[in-house]
Amino acid sequence: MNKNSNAYTFIFAIAMVVIVAVTLSFTSTTLSPLQKENVRKEKMQSILSTVGIETDRENAETLFNKHITQQITLDYEGEEKEDVDAFEVDLAKELSKPIEEQSFPIYLANYDNSDYYIAPMRGNGLWDAIWGYIALKDDANTIKGVIFDHKGETAGLGAEITTDWFQQRFVDEKIFDNNGELVGVSVVKGYSGGNDKDDNKVDSISGATITGDGVTEMIEKRLKNYLPFFKKRQEIKVVTR
Repeated sequence: MNKNSNAYTFIFAIAMVVIVAVTLSFTSTTLSPLQKENVRKEKMQSILSTVGIETDRENAETLFNKHITQQITLDYEGEEKEDVDAFEVDLAKELSKPIEEQSFPIYLANYDNSDYYIAPMRGNGLWDAIWGYIALKDDANTIKGVIFDHKGETAGLGAEITTDWFQQRFVDEKIFDNNGELVGVSVVKGYSGGNDKDDNKVDSISGATITGDGVTEMIEKRLKNYLPFFKKRQEIKVVTR
């Protein structure tokens, strides 16, 4: 065939497209299990970090199995859904369902002889989704730690929610106010409360008001779904003391 003909060019182009497509498909299929495993272990790392356990991917599963004592999926009334794996719940999909059909995963942890509740969160930032985990101490009120992440917040502004200095602001904050109402923690622009851990507020990130509002809303809305569960757990503790 004449290499300078249109037919040759057309056939050559098709052959290259097929070769590249097959190569990409093979690579994707081959790497998919490894990618899923990395995502799974990163999730374990994030959950563990909220209670102060820092680890690499290699040791994440070992520490997760050691310190996460229970993985529970709840319905909107705080009752356990035994047929749903908490670790496999996709919050992005759950939030699109009616509240009566949603699943609410929660992890119970024990570290340094202390018990914790760890709940996943998901909400909206300025440009796209934000998400994370929040760990509460045994009183189901005091925050042990948080971790936040995002899909498309602005670098140097909203993306700062992923930094240690911002996440540290939430440590020892309360999610209930003095009247016993769940209010979460508000990210407040120009906050001047210093180290007051009982006012349910932290200072915002300069220039990232909308992202901060998203964090505020995310914490309150997600934790309210766990109120029935927390209430039952605290009542059980009172009875057993």
